[in-house]
Amino acid sequence: MPTGALRPPLPQAGKGVKPELQSDVQAFLQHLKVERRLAARTLAMYSEALGRLQASAMAAGIELAAAQPHHIRSWVAQLRTRGLAPRSIAIALAAWRGLYRWWGRNGVVAVNPVEGLRAPKGPKPLPKALSVEQAMALAEHESEHSTPALAARDHAIVELLYGCGLRVGELIGLDLTAGPSAAGWVDLPDATAHVLGKGAKRRSVPVGGAALRALQDWLAQRPTLAKADETALFVSRRGTRLTPNQLRNRLRGQALQAGVPTHVHPHMLRHSFASHLLQSSGDLRAVQELLGHASIGTTQVYTKLDYQHLAKVYDAAHPRAKRKP
Repeated sequence: MPTGALRPPLPQAGKGVKPELQSDVQAFLQHLKVERRLAARTLAMYSEALGRLQASAMAAGIELAAAQPHHIRSWVAQLRTRGLAPRSIAIALAAWRGLYRWWGRNGVVAVNPVEGLRAPKGPKPLPKALSVEQAMALAEHESEHSTPALAARDHAIVELLYGCGLRVGELIGLDLTAGPSAAGWVDLPDATAHVLGKGAKRRSVPVGGAALRALQDWLAQRPTLAKADETALFVSRRGTRLTPNQLRNRLRGQALQAGVPTHVHPHMLRHSFASHLLQSSGDLRAVQELLGHASIGTTQVYTKLDYQHLAKVYDAAHPRAKRKP
């Protein structure tokens, strides 16, 4: 710590904080636990990261509060040398940055030495999409629901998610009709879904024949469930607008009934829509427009999925792709 710097009195650490950490670091963790209400798992990761920080400072022969940006950069480099994954380094930097920021508010340090430092970028995981066969099995599955109305609703939801590539919020935001307060609606005569996407951006997506038929079946059944004043297109068994969790749970059940051997969530159907459309058309710009992506770079991840699909086809079909045992 710089000469003459006085630390304000800090609360003592509570139960569950590692005793080997110095008292003011323990107090920071206690602050995160009590005031910020961080989850136990996050606290454990932060505690481990701060233990690494303290060990690095001790090895360098300096106090934590006296660390400078070049010290932090050196310690991050050490973490990379030890083989820590980019995500683990990002968590460590978040913990370190938070500690110095907290110390700054308490008058312990004048400058945060971690501010501005970023973790190394790791490989972005590819979005998970269903195969065409799995998506078709799910879309064509007849729901084993107790009531025809709920079965028709679930079928229409799957058809819209997969057939239009809608996000969860876009789908549950659909209203029966267009209006000044409507976030979105489906124009059946025009076979078009008008939705409100991210950043309050509106877009229009064509609705295929299968989705239109499913919607018409649902609309015929909807009055048996919906409350009289409910404007939502999709409602729960209570007659009110469907929630994201209700939608996810129903889709998970649908996938299990259809025999799809993976955990299916709504965004997976959006990924499947984009991937299968790109495989068939090769038109990346059109897929971007249909998904409502602001940047073509966001859509380009599906070209990697498309390449994976082509590689699997090649490996399975080409005689020269067979590897010798």
